[in-house]
Amino acid sequence: MTVAYTDPYRTPERVALREAVGEFVRREIAPNLDRWEREGALPRELHRAAAKSGLYGIGTPEAYGGDGGDLVDMTIATEAFIEAGGSSGCHSALFTHGIALPHIVSSGDSALIDRYVRPTLSGDLIGSLGVTEPEAGSDVGALRTTAVRDGDHYVVNGAKLFITSGTRADFVTTAVRTGGPGASGISLLVIDTDTPGFSVSRKLEKMGWLCSDTAELTFTDCRVPAANLVGAENSGFALLGAAFVTERVNIAVHAYAIAQRCLELTLEHVRLRESFGKPLIARQVVRHKLVEMRRHIELARTYTRQVALRATAGEFVVGEACLAKNSAVAAVKHVVDEAVQLHGGMGYMRESEVERHYRDARILGIGGGASEVMTDLAAKLFGYDS
Repeated sequence: MTVAYTDPYRTPERVALREAVGEFVRREIAPNLDRWEREGALPRELHRAAAKSGLYGIGTPEAYGGDGGDLVDMTIATEAFIEAGGSSGCHSALFTHGIALPHIVSSGDSALIDRYVRPTLSGDLIGSLGVTEPEAGSDVGALRTTAVRDGDHYVVNGAKLFITSGTRADFVTTAVRTGGPGASGISLLVIDTDTPGFSVSRKLEKMGWLCSDTAELTFTDCRVPAANLVGAENSGFALLGAAFVTERVNIAVHAYAIAQRCLELTLEHVRLRESFGKPLIARQVVRHKLVEMRRHIELARTYTRQVALRATAGEFVVGEACLAKNSAVAAVKHVVDEAVQLHGGMGYMRESEVERHYRDARILGIGGGASEVMTDLAAKLFGYDS
């Protein structure tokens, strides 16, 4: 007897989710994206609009103010967002709560959930995550920002760099050193940005993700209530680590979704553009490039989706998430380069969408753990170290 295969990514509910995200992007984002790129930030109203549309709390339990769903649903929503004409940078800025809130949710602290998670998921607050420092990037265990207990407060001193949504955030879930050296001395504190001693040192100018504001932050004797500690003291690295798989899978989705969007834009271009009396797609060399672009995309997407399914089922897939991220990054590097090449001179112009994707894609091999760090971590996890 033949048993029909049911694609877990194409259930009726998930098809409806994909359509809802695509419609939101086409209505609210695509017409305004160029302007937001020039302005260097997203309007706060967009966060409220996304929340009102039921797209803001995907992946967070309804009991905490979210819309429910899992990593597979998040994967579908991210794919749809970028493939409908949104950008990776816009997604990162609009959904920064995806890296700011999970640790608070995981802690189960009802007071922090009521104060930060619920209002963020309703679009009323903007959250950010502060981990990277001027001298500690992918090596989280080397961070130097300190939090010293003083009665009912922690006194925080230090700096954070490359913080997404840092100029607009109402609070920053901040990795601080409360104990000794290394990962075992790290905690997480939620720091309100109106706390005396907190400042945005500067807004950073970037190659890509132009509509996603990025900041350097400084903490000078910031007195933060001890009640804002997320989980137990010195448990911060474990909380961060628990979210790494989701973050790295999400970056992989960004990568192959950008690639898919660029393939579609390039297909449209080569069918319309003529050279020497024929459409570009009539040239064998062009068709072969298109097939290679698709091959890279299909392999990255298939593997990343499988890792997302395994993670959702509760498997330990930290190493596989590293592979997914690196594979998708390699795919998007190939595809965006070919997309610009096949667009010719227009591909180099700021008015061309593929030009933006070319710039936006470059950060994906750096953010969430550099590709080299991912490879080294995977080697250790798979037992390939000495």
